[in-house]
Amino acid sequence: MNNLFRGQLVRLTSEEPESRSKVQANWQRDSEFHRLADAAPAEMYSANKVKQWIEKATENGFNPERYFFSIRALEDDKLIGFISLWLDLIHREVWVGIGIGEREYWGKGCGTDAMKLGAQYAFLELGAVRVSLGVHEYNPRAQRAYEKAGFRLEGRTRGDTLREGKRTDGLWMGVLREEWLAMREAEA
Repeated sequence: MNNLFRGQLVRLTSEEPESRSKVQANWQRDSEFHRLADAAPAEMYSANKVKQWIEKATENGFNPERYFFSIRALEDDKLIGFISLWLDLIHREVWVGIGIGEREYWGKGCGTDAMKLGAQYAFLELGAVRVSLGVHEYNPRAQRAYEKAGFRLEGRTRGDTLREGKRTDGLWMGVLREEWLAMREAEA
């Protein structure tokens, strides 16, 4: 069996809210990162506000539908991002969101590796039959990373995001369990 939490470039971890909030607050201050990862208007948050959000999100203890991991680079064990998975228990579909907040790790394969780990976790641990995500049309680097992890373009929501006075499309991508298994077998 493969290590569910360790890839070729990154590993998935669980972080204490105190340490995670400091790093995540810095990422949120980077407006380019925020715009690539989120459709909401860019905002600045203090580490304390991020910590409160993290604690509130986890205060009810175990949530069987939501799984959150931090992403650490294997080369230096630096906290570089996050990945979240939301399981739809009825349809066995997992929605995934990811962000690589440390710019020096952009375009180096860390996002692809983390997404492969996220899909692996969704299919092998959560029993998902499909994994889905949304991505901004103006983020081709993320689109390529998702394609390398096995995702295919499934749809487009025209003009769903307003950035700098221009409407851009939202793209919907997904991978089915059997597609993921075939890709995994081909890579072995």
